[in-house]
Amino acid sequence: MEAMINYLLQFGHLNKQQIDLILSKAVRKEIRKDEYFHEAGKIPREVIFLTEGIMRVCYYNNKGDEITKYFIDENNFLADINSYNQEIPSTEYVQAITNCNYLSLSKSAMKELSMTIIEWDNIVAKITAKSLAEKVNKISPMMTENAKERYLSFLEKFPKLANRIPLSYLASYLGITQSSLSRIRKNIR
Repeated sequence: MEAMINYLLQFGHLNKQQIDLILSKAVRKEIRKDEYFHEAGKIPREVIFLTEGIMRVCYYNNKGDEITKYFIDENNFLADINSYNQEIPSTEYVQAITNCNYLSLSKSAMKELSMTIIEWDNIVAKITAKSLAEKVNKISPMMTENAKERYLSFLEKFPKLANRIPLSYLASYLGITQSSLSRIRKNIR
C-alpha cells in the first residue's frame, strides 16, 4: 500500500488522516495469469493500483483479431476512465499476463474520498492527464516507425517488460505478426 501512497503523493499533498482514510478504502486483491480483470460490455466499478504483475488492455477489431493496446505494470493505476466516469459499457478487455496483486478502490470509495479529501479530485485529474499524455506519446511515434524501430523503442521505454510479455501480445501491440517479431529479435542479437 505504501507504493500507492507514494505514487499519489507525486501529484499532491496528503496529510496522515487522509492517507489513513485512503488506506482504509483500498482492498487487496489478486488475479491469476490469463484471467480477465474486466471484459468488454461491462461497466467498470473500480479503479485499481497494480502492485505486482502485468496486465494488458486489448480489444477485438472488426475482423475478430485481438489487438493489444497497451500494457500496465507495477505501481500504476488502471481504469477505463471514460466507461468508469460515464457508467457506460467498456469496449476493452483487461487481462492479467502474469499473476497479479492489486489494490482496489470501489466507486463508492472513490466518491467518499472525493467528498472528504479536498485535494483528491485534483490528484485524480493530474494522474489522468499524465496517463493520457503517456498514451499519446506511445502511439504517436508508432505511426511513423517501421517494425524494427517500434520494437527497439519498446525495449528502450520498457526494458523490464520485454521478457515478461508473451511474444504474441508484444507483436499485437507493435502491430506486426509474431513471425516478424521473431525475425526482428533474431537479427538484433
